[in-house]
Amino acid sequence: MDHTLLKPEASAAQVESLCREALAYGFASVCVNPIWVPLASSLLARSPVRTCTVVGFPLGASAARAKAFEAGAALEAGAGEVDMVLALGPLKSGDWAAVAADLRAVRAAVPAPAILKVILETCLLTEPEKERACTLALEAGLDFGKTSTGFSTGGATVEDIALMRRAVGTAMGVKASGGIRSYETALAMVRAGATRLGLSSSVSVAQGGGATAAY
Repeated sequence: MDHTLLKPEASAAQVESLCREALAYGFASVCVNPIWVPLASSLLARSPVRTCTVVGFPLGASAARAKAFEAGAALEAGAGEVDMVLALGPLKSGDWAAVAADLRAVRAAVPAPAILKVILETCLLTEPEKERACTLALEAGLDFGKTSTGFSTGGATVEDIALMRRAVGTAMGVKASGGIRSYETALAMVRAGATRLGLSSSVSVAQGGGATAAY
């Protein structure tokens, strides 16, 4: 699980609490906005919990070189994982070459062993668009496809996770994110093919509880 806090009003004290919880529960990473990467990475130093951040977030509408610069700066500040938002406008315009170039630009700025995920914002895409976006991410060498930012009209669904898993096979990870607030929902995502979960309710879910998802 990626223990997530992406609210714009998140404070330093909240990020510190997030990191303490991630260490206590052994989460895969904390996912924070870029401004908090130095703090999170310092608190998680010498631990197996990685610092994850977001770029082009939450709209995906930044220029490719801006996303790449933001991603490179995040790595320099201590991030080990980057979740970029897909170039949704070009995709909806049918400009798949621009979508692919955007993915390649950020991948070049986030070389292995750093992990790069792409957020598809699945609630805004048709099934063929989701499938093709996954294929392009795979061809660009990304590590994960991810469902949602949590800031749009919907979050992760079991159906989308299954579709993404079919599209990438075993060659990429699939991250379910957005609206996962109960253990039962989290388990359903894993059973559908998710290999990573992004949650703000991570502690409650890890304890086997949580509320019914809003999406």
